[in-house]
Amino acid sequence: MKQDLETARPTMILGDLSHRFASPDGRMMDVLTDVNLTIREKEFFTVVGPSGCGKSTLLNIVTGMIKPTAGEVRLLSGDRELDRLEVGYITQDSNLFPWFTVLENVMMPLEIRRVPKRERQERAREWIKIVGLDGFENHYPRQLSGGMQKRCSIARTMVYEPEVLLMDEPFGALDAITKTTMQKTVLDLWQRRQTSVVFITHDLTEAIALSDRVAVMTGRPGRIRRTVDIPLDRPRDVYNITDSTNFQELRRELWGLLENDLDS
Repeated sequence: MKQDLETARPTMILGDLSHRFASPDGRMMDVLTDVNLTIREKEFFTVVGPSGCGKSTLLNIVTGMIKPTAGEVRLLSGDRELDRLEVGYITQDSNLFPWFTVLENVMMPLEIRRVPKRERQERAREWIKIVGLDGFENHYPRQLSGGMQKRCSIARTMVYEPEVLLMDEPFGALDAITKTTMQKTVLDLWQRRQTSVVFITHDLTEAIALSDRVAVMTGRPGRIRRTVDIPLDRPRDVYNITDSTNFQELRRELWGLLENDLDS
């Protein structure tokens, strides 16, 4: 069943967000301009757009890694302002520590938060099992496939139960079969945890399969061209999503919003 987002409270508000970078020759380059978005509690929200339009910059601003040139970011849980430590960020690379085992990698965020050793081991083992890596606790990243490394990265982020989860093209480097399997894993985890997710991808099929809404960005400087509702019931079968009613219509709508920028 599709959740009712009309009555859901906002968990992230981006207001009049703009950002400029200094280019190597000293000129200022507009990357984002007048971005206004509201993401709601328990929503799976995806952003698509041409390369270089500022999608990753947008997430880096939300995490606090980059201070925007103008505008504001508000992160909320009910009436409470969220701390940036309550935001999880899964990047394109798995970014696992090669000298740590799977268990040590997953425990690391809890150690930073000073969670007692016994509790962090229990929570880490639980999430390792949830993502399907039980039996690999003592393996090092070099001993894992790309998909297994991504599972470890997801467990390492989810272990501290973030209120908001940001994902920047996390499956872009995976083969088609592993990518689809990871999409199912993420949807299963999202259904279980109901965290607000902001997901970036270039893959329109992936965007439709995962999302409640998809925001389409223009070319640089990136702005929101339109936000499209994805009115497909949940739970979704990512293996056969292209057979879903209205899938082709939704894909044509998203492609139509993108193609002018891709041709330019």
